[in-house]
Amino acid sequence: MQSTGRSRAIAIWLFTGVGMIMVQVLLGGITRLTGSGLSITEWKPILGALPPMNETDWQAAFRQYQQIGQFKHINFDFTLSDFKFIYFWEWFHRVWARLIGLVFLFPFLWFVWRRMIAREMVVPMIILFLLGGLQGGLGWIMVKSGLNEEDVRVSHIRLAIHFMAALILLAYTLWFAFRLTVPAGDRIHDPALKRGWRSALVLLFFQLVYGAFMAGLHAGNFAPTWPDMNGQWIPEGMTGSGFGFFLTDNPFMVQFIHRGLGYLTAAFVILMYFRSADVAGMLRLSRARHWPVLLVVVQVLLGIFTVSYSDVPSVLLWLGVAHQFVAMLLMMSMLRMYYLVSGGQPMAG
Repeated sequence: MQSTGRSRAIAIWLFTGVGMIMVQVLLGGITRLTGSGLSITEWKPILGALPPMNETDWQAAFRQYQQIGQFKHINFDFTLSDFKFIYFWEWFHRVWARLIGLVFLFPFLWFVWRRMIAREMVVPMIILFLLGGLQGGLGWIMVKSGLNEEDVRVSHIRLAIHFMAALILLAYTLWFAFRLTVPAGDRIHDPALKRGWRSALVLLFFQLVYGAFMAGLHAGNFAPTWPDMNGQWIPEGMTGSGFGFFLTDNPFMVQFIHRGLGYLTAAFVILMYFRSADVAGMLRLSRARHWPVLLVVVQVLLGIFTVSYSDVPSVLLWLGVAHQFVAMLLMMSMLRMYYLVSGGQPMAG
Protein backbone atom coordinates (compact mmCIF):
# COMPACT_ATOMS: atom_id res chain seq x y z
CA MET A 1 0.00 0.00 0.00
CA GLN A 2 1.30 3.37 -0.96
CA SER A 3 0.88 6.09 1.62
CA THR A 4 -0.86 9.01 -0.05
CA GLY A 5 -2.47 12.19 1.17
CA ARG A 6 -5.91 10.99 0.17
CA SER A 7 -5.56 7.61 1.91
CA ARG A 8 -4.42 9.35 5.10
CA ALA A 9 -7.40 11.71 4.99
CA ILE A 10 -9.85 8.85 4.46
CA ALA A 11 -8.16 6.82 7.23
CA ILE A 12 -8.48 9.73 9.66
CA TRP A 13 -12.16 9.98 8.72
CA LEU A 14 -12.67 6.26 9.32
CA PHE A 15 -10.81 6.24 12.64
CA THR A 16 -12.88 9.25 13.72
CA GLY A 17 -15.96 7.19 12.93
CA VAL A 18 -14.58 4.28 14.94
CA GLY A 19 -14.09 6.54 17.95
CA MET A 20 -17.57 8.00 17.64
CA ILE A 21 -19.15 4.55 17.37
CA MET A 22 -17.30 3.52 20.53
CA VAL A 23 -18.68 6.57 22.34
CA GLN A 24 -22.15 5.69 21.06
CA VAL A 25 -21.90 2.17 22.44
CA LEU A 26 -20.78 3.54 25.81
CA LEU A 27 -23.65 6.03 25.81
CA GLY A 28 -25.95 3.10 25.15
CA GLY A 29 -24.48 1.36 28.19
CA ILE A 30 -25.00 4.43 30.37
CA THR A 31 -28.54 4.76 29.04
CA ARG A 32 -29.28 1.16 30.00
CA LEU A 33 -27.60 1.30 33.41
CA THR A 34 -29.45 4.49 34.36
CA GLY A 35 -32.78 3.04 33.17
CA SER A 36 -33.13 5.83 30.63
CA GLY A 37 -33.88 3.90 27.45
CA LEU A 38 -37.68 4.18 27.57
CA SER A 39 -37.86 7.83 28.55
CA ILE A 40 -38.49 8.99 24.96
CA THR A 41 -41.59 7.22 23.70
CA GLU A 42 -41.52 8.53 20.11
CA TRP A 43 -39.12 8.14 17.22
CA LYS A 44 -38.71 11.36 15.27
CA PRO A 45 -35.50 11.11 13.21
CA ILE A 46 -35.50 14.82 12.32
CA LEU A 47 -37.58 16.75 14.88
CA GLY A 48 -36.42 14.48 17.68
CA ALA A 49 -32.99 16.08 17.58
CA LEU A 50 -34.36 18.85 19.79
CA PRO A 51 -35.36 18.16 23.41
CA PRO A 52 -38.53 19.71 24.90
CA MET A 53 -38.02 23.46 24.71
CA ASN A 54 -40.43 24.69 27.40
CA GLU A 55 -42.34 23.56 30.48
CA THR A 56 -45.42 22.62 28.47
CA ASP A 57 -43.38 20.35 26.20
CA TRP A 58 -41.66 18.74 29.19
CA GLN A 59 -44.99 18.04 30.87
CA ALA A 60 -46.33 16.49 27.65
CA ALA A 61 -43.27 14.23 27.32
CA PHE A 62 -43.59 13.23 30.98
CA ARG A 63 -47.27 12.35 30.53
CA GLN A 64 -46.36 10.05 27.64
CA TYR A 65 -43.77 8.32 29.80
CA GLN A 66 -46.35 7.90 32.56
CA GLN A 67 -48.43 5.69 30.26
CA ILE A 68 -45.88 2.87 30.04
CA GLY A 69 -45.21 -0.01 32.40
CA GLN A 70 -41.78 1.16 33.52
CA PHE A 71 -43.29 4.25 35.12
CA LYS A 72 -46.36 2.46 36.51
CA HIS A 73 -44.46 -0.44 38.09
CA ILE A 74 -41.01 0.98 38.93
CA ASN A 75 -40.71 4.76 38.60
CA PHE A 76 -44.20 5.74 39.81
CA ASP A 77 -42.66 8.15 42.32
CA PHE A 78 -40.67 10.06 39.67
CA THR A 79 -40.83 13.83 39.65
CA LEU A 80 -40.35 15.90 36.52
CA SER A 81 -36.74 16.49 37.60
CA ASP A 82 -36.14 12.73 37.80
CA PHE A 83 -37.67 12.31 34.36
CA LYS A 84 -35.43 15.02 32.89
CA PHE A 85 -32.37 13.12 34.12
CA ILE A 86 -33.22 9.89 32.33
CA TYR A 87 -34.53 11.80 29.30
CA PHE A 88 -31.14 13.48 28.90
CA TRP A 89 -29.22 10.21 28.48
CA GLU A 90 -31.61 8.74 25.93
CA TRP A 91 -31.73 12.05 24.06
CA PHE A 92 -27.92 12.35 24.07
CA HIS A 93 -27.63 8.75 22.85
CA ARG A 94 -29.93 9.49 19.93
CA VAL A 95 -28.36 12.85 19.08
CA TRP A 96 -24.89 11.30 19.06
CA ALA A 97 -26.17 8.71 16.57
CA ARG A 98 -27.38 11.52 14.32
CA LEU A 99 -24.01 13.24 14.64
CA ILE A 100 -22.26 10.04 13.59
CA GLY A 101 -24.43 9.97 10.49
CA LEU A 102 -23.44 13.51 9.59
CA VAL A 103 -19.74 12.85 10.25
CA PHE A 104 -19.88 9.88 7.89
CA LEU A 105 -22.07 11.50 5.23
CA PHE A 106 -20.56 14.92 4.52
CA PRO A 107 -16.88 13.88 4.33
CA PHE A 108 -17.95 10.92 2.15
CA LEU A 109 -19.68 13.27 -0.28
CA TRP A 110 -16.62 15.51 -0.26
CA PHE A 111 -14.29 12.58 -0.95
CA VAL A 112 -16.51 11.38 -3.79
CA TRP A 113 -16.70 14.86 -5.30
CA ARG A 114 -12.90 15.19 -5.15
CA ARG A 115 -12.54 11.64 -6.52
CA MET A 116 -10.49 10.65 -3.50
CA ILE A 117 -12.23 7.32 -2.89
CA ALA A 118 -11.11 4.41 -5.05
CA ARG A 119 -13.86 2.90 -7.17
CA GLU A 120 -13.67 -0.46 -5.40
CA MET A 121 -14.39 1.25 -2.08
CA VAL A 122 -17.66 2.90 -3.12
CA VAL A 123 -19.91 -0.16 -2.68
CA PRO A 124 -18.38 -1.12 0.70
CA MET A 125 -18.87 2.46 1.85
CA ILE A 126 -22.52 2.35 0.81
CA ILE A 127 -22.85 -0.87 2.81
CA LEU A 128 -21.33 1.02 5.73
CA PHE A 129 -24.10 3.65 5.51
CA LEU A 130 -26.74 0.95 5.25
CA LEU A 131 -25.36 -0.70 8.38
CA GLY A 132 -25.53 2.64 10.16
CA GLY A 133 -29.15 3.17 9.10
CA LEU A 134 -30.01 -0.38 10.11
CA GLN A 135 -28.52 0.25 13.52
CA GLY A 136 -30.81 3.23 14.05
CA GLY A 137 -33.85 1.20 13.02
CA LEU A 138 -32.87 -1.68 15.30
CA GLY A 139 -32.52 0.79 18.16
CA TRP A 140 -36.12 1.92 17.76
CA ILE A 141 -37.38 -1.67 17.40
CA MET A 142 -35.59 -2.42 20.68
CA VAL A 143 -37.10 0.60 22.46
CA LYS A 144 -40.56 -0.16 21.12
CA SER A 145 -40.47 -3.59 22.78
CA GLY A 146 -40.68 -1.86 26.17
CA LEU A 147 -43.31 0.76 25.33
CA ASN A 148 -46.35 -0.96 26.78
CA GLU A 149 -48.15 -1.21 30.10
CA GLU A 150 -46.73 -4.61 31.10
CA ASP A 151 -42.98 -4.58 30.46
CA VAL A 152 -40.58 -2.53 32.56
CA ARG A 153 -37.59 -2.83 30.23
CA VAL A 154 -36.79 -3.60 26.62
CA SER A 155 -36.44 -7.13 25.25
CA HIS A 156 -33.00 -8.49 26.09
CA ILE A 157 -32.97 -10.33 22.75
CA ARG A 158 -33.52 -7.09 20.87
CA LEU A 159 -30.95 -5.39 23.09
CA ALA A 160 -28.40 -8.04 22.09
CA ILE A 161 -29.21 -7.61 18.39
CA HIS A 162 -28.86 -3.82 18.70
CA PHE A 163 -25.57 -4.15 20.60
CA MET A 164 -24.04 -6.69 18.21
CA ALA A 165 -25.10 -4.66 15.18
CA ALA A 166 -23.19 -1.71 16.65
CA LEU A 167 -20.10 -3.87 17.12
CA ILE A 168 -20.37 -5.21 13.57
CA LEU A 169 -20.54 -1.61 12.32
CA LEU A 170 -17.50 -0.79 14.46
CA ALA A 171 -15.54 -3.79 13.13
CA TYR A 172 -16.53 -3.07 9.53
CA THR A 173 -15.32 0.52 9.78
CA LEU A 174 -12.11 -0.48 11.52
CA TRP A 175 -11.34 -3.11 8.87
CA PHE A 176 -11.36 -0.48 6.13
CA ALA A 177 -9.17 1.78 8.21
CA PHE A 178 -6.67 -1.09 8.51
CA ARG A 179 -6.69 -1.52 4.74
CA LEU A 180 -5.58 2.07 4.34
CA THR A 181 -3.00 2.23 7.13
CA VAL A 182 -1.30 -1.17 7.45
CA PRO A 183 1.53 -1.63 4.92
CA ALA A 184 1.42 -4.86 2.90
CA GLY A 185 4.86 -5.81 4.24
CA ASP A 186 3.51 -5.89 7.80
CA ARG A 187 1.04 -8.67 7.00
CA ILE A 188 1.70 -12.38 6.68
CA HIS A 189 -0.17 -15.30 5.17
CA ASP A 190 -0.51 -17.91 7.90
CA PRO A 191 -3.61 -20.11 7.50
CA ALA A 192 -3.22 -21.73 10.95
CA LEU A 193 -3.00 -18.40 12.77
CA LYS A 194 -5.80 -17.01 10.63
CA ARG A 195 -8.08 -19.89 11.65
CA GLY A 196 -7.02 -19.49 15.28
CA TRP A 197 -7.73 -15.78 15.54
CA ARG A 198 -10.96 -16.20 13.58
CA SER A 199 -12.05 -18.85 16.09
CA ALA A 200 -11.14 -16.49 18.93
CA LEU A 201 -13.33 -13.80 17.36
CA VAL A 202 -16.23 -16.24 17.05
CA LEU A 203 -15.88 -17.12 20.73
CA LEU A 204 -15.81 -13.44 21.62
CA PHE A 205 -18.91 -12.84 19.49
CA PHE A 206 -20.98 -15.29 21.52
CA GLN A 207 -19.45 -14.00 24.74
CA LEU A 208 -20.60 -10.48 23.85
CA VAL A 209 -24.07 -11.74 22.91
CA TYR A 210 -24.40 -13.27 26.36
CA GLY A 211 -23.00 -10.11 27.87
CA ALA A 212 -25.93 -8.27 26.30
CA PHE A 213 -28.32 -10.92 27.65
CA MET A 214 -26.75 -10.37 31.08
CA ALA A 215 -27.38 -6.65 30.82
CA GLY A 216 -30.92 -6.95 29.51
CA LEU A 217 -31.99 -9.48 32.13
CA HIS A 218 -30.03 -7.84 34.97
CA ALA A 219 -28.71 -11.36 35.43
CA GLY A 220 -25.82 -10.25 37.61
CA ASN A 221 -28.26 -9.48 40.42
CA PHE A 222 -29.31 -13.13 40.60
CA ALA A 223 -25.84 -14.39 41.58
CA PRO A 224 -23.54 -11.52 42.66
CA THR A 225 -20.79 -13.80 43.95
CA TRP A 226 -17.52 -15.15 42.58
CA PRO A 227 -16.03 -17.67 41.86
CA ASP A 228 -19.20 -19.61 42.76
CA MET A 229 -22.79 -18.57 42.06
CA ASN A 230 -24.59 -18.02 45.36
CA GLY A 231 -22.37 -20.62 47.01
CA GLN A 232 -22.90 -23.20 44.28
CA TRP A 233 -20.85 -24.13 41.22
CA ILE A 234 -23.98 -25.15 39.33
CA PRO A 235 -26.82 -23.02 40.71
CA GLU A 236 -30.22 -24.61 41.35
CA GLY A 237 -31.99 -21.85 39.45
CA MET A 238 -30.79 -23.10 36.07
CA THR A 239 -34.14 -24.50 34.93
CA GLY A 240 -36.53 -23.45 32.21
CA SER A 241 -39.75 -24.36 30.44
CA GLY A 242 -38.04 -24.99 27.11
CA PHE A 243 -34.62 -25.33 25.51
CA GLY A 244 -34.66 -21.84 23.99
CA PHE A 245 -35.86 -20.27 27.21
CA PHE A 246 -33.28 -22.30 29.10
CA LEU A 247 -30.39 -20.82 27.07
CA THR A 248 -31.54 -17.24 26.56
CA ASP A 249 -34.11 -16.26 29.19
CA ASN A 250 -33.05 -17.93 32.42
CA PRO A 251 -30.81 -15.41 34.24
CA PHE A 252 -28.89 -18.12 36.12
CA MET A 253 -28.13 -20.02 32.93
CA VAL A 254 -27.27 -16.81 31.06
CA GLN A 255 -24.77 -15.84 33.74
CA PHE A 256 -23.38 -19.38 33.89
CA ILE A 257 -22.80 -19.41 30.11
CA HIS A 258 -21.40 -15.87 30.13
CA ARG A 259 -18.86 -16.81 32.80
CA GLY A 260 -17.92 -20.03 31.01
CA LEU A 261 -17.47 -18.30 27.66
CA GLY A 262 -15.36 -15.64 29.38
CA TYR A 263 -12.96 -18.21 30.79
CA LEU A 264 -12.85 -20.08 27.47
CA THR A 265 -12.22 -16.90 25.48
CA ALA A 266 -9.43 -15.87 27.85
CA ALA A 267 -7.77 -19.28 27.61
CA PHE A 268 -8.01 -19.27 23.83
CA VAL A 269 -6.55 -15.77 23.52
CA ILE A 270 -3.64 -16.74 25.78
CA LEU A 271 -3.05 -19.81 23.60
CA MET A 272 -3.05 -17.67 20.45
CA TYR A 273 -0.62 -15.28 22.10
CA PHE A 274 1.96 -18.04 22.42
CA ARG A 275 1.17 -19.50 19.00
CA SER A 276 1.70 -16.08 17.42
CA ALA A 277 5.15 -15.82 19.01
CA ASP A 278 6.60 -17.98 16.23
CA VAL A 279 6.22 -15.12 13.76
CA ALA A 280 6.78 -12.29 16.20
CA GLY A 281 9.93 -11.23 14.39
CA MET A 282 7.72 -8.87 12.42
CA LEU A 283 7.64 -5.69 14.45
CA ARG A 284 3.97 -4.75 14.00
CA LEU A 285 2.79 -8.30 14.72
CA SER A 286 5.15 -8.59 17.68
CA ARG A 287 3.62 -5.49 19.24
CA ALA A 288 0.04 -6.28 18.31
CA ARG A 289 -0.05 -9.76 19.86
CA HIS A 290 0.43 -8.38 23.39
CA TRP A 291 -2.75 -6.34 23.37
CA PRO A 292 -5.38 -9.09 23.18
CA VAL A 293 -3.86 -11.07 26.06
CA LEU A 294 -3.51 -7.96 28.22
CA LEU A 295 -7.05 -6.79 27.49
CA VAL A 296 -8.64 -10.21 28.00
CA VAL A 297 -7.11 -10.42 31.49
CA VAL A 298 -8.39 -6.93 32.33
CA GLN A 299 -11.79 -7.87 30.90
CA VAL A 300 -12.08 -10.99 33.05
CA LEU A 301 -11.18 -9.00 36.16
CA LEU A 302 -13.71 -6.31 35.28
CA GLY A 303 -16.32 -9.00 34.72
CA ILE A 304 -15.68 -10.42 38.17
CA PHE A 305 -16.01 -7.01 39.81
CA THR A 306 -19.08 -6.12 37.73
CA VAL A 307 -20.91 -9.26 38.86
CA SER A 308 -19.76 -8.82 42.46
CA TYR A 309 -21.09 -5.25 42.61
CA SER A 310 -24.16 -5.79 40.41
CA ASP A 311 -26.42 -5.01 43.39
CA VAL A 312 -24.71 -1.64 44.03
CA PRO A 313 -26.06 0.69 41.29
CA SER A 314 -23.60 3.55 41.85
CA VAL A 315 -20.62 1.22 41.47
CA LEU A 316 -22.21 -0.93 38.76
CA LEU A 317 -22.59 2.09 36.48
CA TRP A 318 -18.86 2.71 36.21
CA LEU A 319 -17.85 -0.94 36.27
CA GLY A 320 -20.41 -1.77 33.59
CA VAL A 321 -19.24 1.04 31.30
CA ALA A 322 -15.59 0.07 31.83
CA HIS A 323 -16.43 -3.59 31.12
CA GLN A 324 -18.13 -2.58 27.88
CA PHE A 325 -15.26 -0.29 26.87
CA VAL A 326 -12.61 -2.96 27.37
CA ALA A 327 -14.79 -5.44 25.46
CA MET A 328 -14.63 -3.14 22.42
CA LEU A 329 -10.88 -2.69 22.78
CA LEU A 330 -10.45 -6.46 23.05
CA MET A 331 -12.51 -7.05 19.91
CA MET A 332 -10.52 -4.41 18.01
CA SER A 333 -7.17 -5.84 19.11
CA MET A 334 -8.22 -9.35 18.08
CA LEU A 335 -9.52 -8.08 14.75
CA ARG A 336 -6.16 -6.40 14.20
CA MET A 337 -4.35 -9.68 14.81
CA TYR A 338 -6.70 -11.44 12.41
CA TYR A 339 -6.00 -8.78 9.79
CA LEU A 340 -2.23 -9.04 10.21
CA VAL A 341 -2.14 -12.81 9.75
CA SER A 342 -4.80 -13.07 7.02
CA GLY A 343 -2.47 -12.13 4.16
CA GLY A 344 -3.49 -10.43 0.96
CA GLN A 345 -2.86 -6.91 -0.18
CA PRO A 346 -4.46 -3.95 1.57
CA MET A 347 -6.62 -1.77 -0.60
CA ALA A 348 -4.77 1.18 -2.12
CA GLY A 349 -5.97 4.59 -1.14
